Amino acid sequence: MHDTPQGGRTLPGRRSGVRRAFAASLTGTALEWYDFAVYSAAAALVFGDLFFPSEDPLTGTLLAFSTYAVGYVSRPLGGLVFGRLGDVIGRKKVLIATLILIGVATFLIGVLPAYSTIGVAAPIALVVLRFAQGVGVGGEWGGAVLLSSEFGDPRRRGFYASAAQVGPPAGNLLANGVLAALGALLTEAQFESWGWRVAFLLSGALVGFGLWIRAKLEETPVFKAMEAEKTRPEAPVREVFTTQPRALVAAMLCRVGPDVLYAMFTVFVLTYATEELDMSRGSALAAVLIGSSLQVFLIPLAGAVSDGINRRLLYGVSAVAAGVWPFVFFPLAGTGWPALAAGVVVGLAIHSFLYGPQAAFIAEQFSPRLRYTGSSLAYTLAGIIGGAVAPLLFTTLLSAYGSWLPLALYIAIAATVSVAGVFLGRDPDAAVEEDARLAEPAAAGTVPAG
Repeated sequence: MHDTPQGGRTLPGRRSGVRRAFAASLTGTALEWYDFAVYSAAAALVFGDLFFPSEDPLTGTLLAFSTYAVGYVSRPLGGLVFGRLGDVIGRKKVLIATLILIGVATFLIGVLPAYSTIGVAAPIALVVLRFAQGVGVGGEWGGAVLLSSEFGDPRRRGFYASAAQVGPPAGNLLANGVLAALGALLTEAQFESWGWRVAFLLSGALVGFGLWIRAKLEETPVFKAMEAEKTRPEAPVREVFTTQPRALVAAMLCRVGPDVLYAMFTVFVLTYATEELDMSRGSALAAVLIGSSLQVFLIPLAGAVSDGINRRLLYGVSAVAAGVWPFVFFPLAGTGWPALAAGVVVGLAIHSFLYGPQAAFIAEQFSPRLRYTGSSLAYTLAGIIGGAVAPLLFTTLLSAYGSWLPLALYIAIAATVSVAGVFLGRDPDAAVEEDARLAEPAAAGTVPAG
């Protein structure tokens, strides 16, 4: 009897493989997003003064967010290079490489001298290291999604694929928790001088743990089946653009709204709360910390819910909610910290019901043999028009108009783009059958080593 998914469940022989794959996807992605989130928070709080000194604090923040955008712009290169390798040589090898790349880049940011020490070389080096971070993240996401979802029952893809989606809020939670603790233990001068570096230097130990987890896994059963059938693509990037353009466009568009929403409630809200609402850095970080804590549980819940109802419908309704909520949040946030915290929690809860099903929805747009490449390209290319420019546009709009209304309109437009992507996409049924067929002959060799 084959040890394959039947009747919507995973049979016993594969359960240990599924659990380890889920843990490897979640922990590895969380560690990489810890690195990315530490940078995002530091860009909002200290990088403007340290690496881009200016008499105008807003200008310094704008330049710091420019380097934040570099991490998004470089992602397509990671998606292109590592996505192709993931479909040709396998998921596991690529995921180990991306984890190492991000870990090394983040550690080096932690020891990088400031502008006052080495002058213009400081911001240049910061941009280069941020670029390397982005390349690693660009190659990470697609593989992490496939690592967990291709071991699990395809009928529960929403839940299994959500392992990679828990990574950003978990990493953000860990990063902001570390920064909040440092902010509480150190004086303002100590934090800006050297305290922020501690959070970056911790990356070395965290990445070592992530590598240990991933090294214990075997290749996914779907990729092993493609190897056995000799159906691996030779030019996956070209094939995605020539044979699956609609899938690529749908997957890209559906990401824009969640990216912009997340940039608002985890990155720009720190600037908005401290500079516009005169709240302390610790208060702003605490609000994000609470919202991110809840996301760790809400994202897999949303993924599981999307397996039980129509995934496209859930995504579409959540996108509409994302477009409406900012018009409530901004007036609410101005009434005090409890209202700000509640607004951030609701914003990130809405994001959870977009982000939880998102990994499965994007992966289902592409055939298994092109899935790493297609998913990575969609994820990274959408990031440029979504998350990359969002903090910059938020800052620019607020500076130009002095009002929250343009910010809310911007989020609403991004949410509308995601609704269009949902309508273009396909339902999961065809992808479920494809994966079930491929997993069956490979079932005997799916249990991870160790």
